[in-house]
Amino acid sequence: MKKNKTCGSRFKMLLEEAKITTTEFADFLKISQAQNVHNWYTRGVPDYRIEEVARKLSVNSEWLKTGEGPKDARHLRLVDETGNTFDAQAIRGLYTVIEPTDVELPFFKEKPVAPGSNKTHVIEDTSHPIRLPRSHLDSLEINHADAICAYMIGNSMAEKIEDGSTIAIDRGLTQIIDGEIYAIEHDGMLRIKYLHRMPGNGLRLRSHNSAEYPDEIFRAAQIEEQNIRVLGWVFWCSTLNKRRPPVPFL
Repeated sequence: MKKNKTCGSRFKMLLEEAKITTTEFADFLKISQAQNVHNWYTRGVPDYRIEEVARKLSVNSEWLKTGEGPKDARHLRLVDETGNTFDAQAIRGLYTVIEPTDVELPFFKEKPVAPGSNKTHVIEDTSHPIRLPRSHLDSLEINHADAICAYMIGNSMAEKIEDGSTIAIDRGLTQIIDGEIYAIEHDGMLRIKYLHRMPGNGLRLRSHNSAEYPDEIFRAAQIEEQNIRVLGWVFWCSTLNKRRPPVPFL
């Protein structure tokens, strides 16, 4: 764990300018012992922490490490290994933090199990990732690794979710909460429905467009026989208007 002893004074200066204590900064970095961060004043920031600390304080990591080059990192566009762009966001006075603004979610769709087959299964399409604001997931306490996207197929959920809409699914929430919308895989078919629990571990599927799609009720044995499994809770959807309204008096 090599440390850059020469950067200690620069690190101290940055925290003083930002009016943030070593205890607060340690908490922000999720370091349990604040004294370890305070020791960086004299011992320097460890090499493996330089990039992270520089990013959190919006300075050039090379300047923090050696004192050479420009101090300001605002001219830099930082990109992480997943392609997320980092932007500076004010958090406390002069103190700024750089965090990724988007999360890239894998896209899943229904595909034939073999060319020409009528039987389908739900698999990932690696050529079609979807990006959502990180704040959407964080506000709902969704683990980023659990989130996936898919397309709504058909009009069973119209006018709630239109045909062709992109939906986002939290695979971390598969416990059925009555009346919530879930994505399910039904014998290889991707379906989006309101779910309700029934006595005897049964399940009721309800469409928003109930006039055309009546409720479906499955007993526990049928759920197993027909390979029905809950993929996750639908927490977001994108719905476009079907037409552009005409502009009058033109």
